Amino acid sequence: MEAQALISNDAVIFGILALLLGFVFWSSESDIPFFKRFYRIFPPLLLCYFLPSLLTAFEIVNPEESQLYFVASRYLLPAALVILTAVADLPATLRLGPKALILFATGTFGVIIGGPIAFAIAHTIAPGMFGGEGPDAVWRGMATVAGSWIGGAANQTAIREIFGAGADSFSIWVAVDVIVANVWMAVLLVFAANQAKVDAWLKADVAAFNAVKEKAEAYETQHARIPTLKDLIFILAIGFGATAFAHAAADVLAPFFKTNFPNAAQFSVHSTFFWIVVFATLIGVALSFTKARKLQGAGAMKVGSVFVYILVATVGLNMNIRALAETPAFFLVGGLWISIHAGLLILVAKLIRAPAFFLAVGSQANIGGAASAPVVAAAFHPSMAPVGALLAVLGYIVGTFGAWLCGQILRVIAGQ
Repeated sequence: MEAQALISNDAVIFGILALLLGFVFWSSESDIPFFKRFYRIFPPLLLCYFLPSLLTAFEIVNPEESQLYFVASRYLLPAALVILTAVADLPATLRLGPKALILFATGTFGVIIGGPIAFAIAHTIAPGMFGGEGPDAVWRGMATVAGSWIGGAANQTAIREIFGAGADSFSIWVAVDVIVANVWMAVLLVFAANQAKVDAWLKADVAAFNAVKEKAEAYETQHARIPTLKDLIFILAIGFGATAFAHAAADVLAPFFKTNFPNAAQFSVHSTFFWIVVFATLIGVALSFTKARKLQGAGAMKVGSVFVYILVATVGLNMNIRALAETPAFFLVGGLWISIHAGLLILVAKLIRAPAFFLAVGSQANIGGAASAPVVAAAFHPSMAPVGALLAVLGYIVGTFGAWLCGQILRVIAGQ
């Protein structure tokens, strides 16, 4: 974005985001008929995501100059992962079965083949626009999107280095990556708001999912109490204490692997964010077998959910819908790519009678990674956030390999 943003002070931007979140929660509980009809279709979480994007679209805020997303993703996200995982019933969650893994693998396969199919169609229709040679060949930029959509930013960077994508091609496809992925996330949030209808259409077997959700709700009701100041301090101490440990470990391990294993970037082990997510998740898992789980009754899930909503608002800032008008053809290719991914997921979900939850989280663990997979999972129920986090970590592991395969297929289609 070249124009100067109207507001550059992060304190002011954060206050505006807080006001937007407050408006969404007020309106979602309002008795005004318009709001009642509106929220029957669109979940509050979607509005918490979309409204901040308008600040960027109208150049009120420049997300590239703001540190809010960095703070939310590095501090609040790991704290939320620790808190939500610590109070989760993990044994019951694991009994959900293999459907989450099946749909995650389907989502990965959909990205690997979706890109080449979309590219082949576009290359046939407009070879001049979707051709190119050297570092700025279109296929190289598309390969980096595959890295992002299967793993995350670290995988995307690794793929850019592997295929030598130039700055021009890379910048175009970064915009496609962000916009298309965020639009798809919005669709998944609509699925979450209408999960009963989606499950009925999929003819899904929801018994196991509902059992876990009802057990979590029963546990919270049984142990519910008015939280004391000590309870809230303990919740924050656990969340941010574990986040501090995760950062400290990441600051040691990422440089260690860069120095001693310079060729291991494809495993994401050079990324500090990867290690932060891994350690935050592992600490949360360990705490779930201790007395820390009793903090669920004191509202631990609500505290974790507050962090998630703040993260969602900062993610929304990074979506500039005006970019669609700048390179529409590339966004159409990205839309076709994500549609192939989605179509495969829906087909497999219907075949194995999987609930919408597995479809959404299996997709978002690929497309969005650790920053948004727990958000989508929590939109179905806060107790499900750990499923999103664990699958996202798996996405980091397979991301570079899957994207490399996708890139090789793109290269063959491009004839290079």
